[in-house]
Amino acid sequence: MSDPANESEREAKARRGRNIALALGLLLFVVLVFLVTIVRLGANVLDRPL
Repeated sequence: MSDPANESEREAKARRGRNIALALGLLLFVVLVFLVTIVRLGANVLDRPL
């Protein structure tokens, strides 16, 4: 592993880009799980007894 204190500007930019890509991927996954949950629960809400 590289030492963040001794990395070049190019390495820092690459690391920042990877971190942003990971954050966007994680956010997309969370939104996808949320939407799937809402869709699955939405169908059951309409079928409940009165």
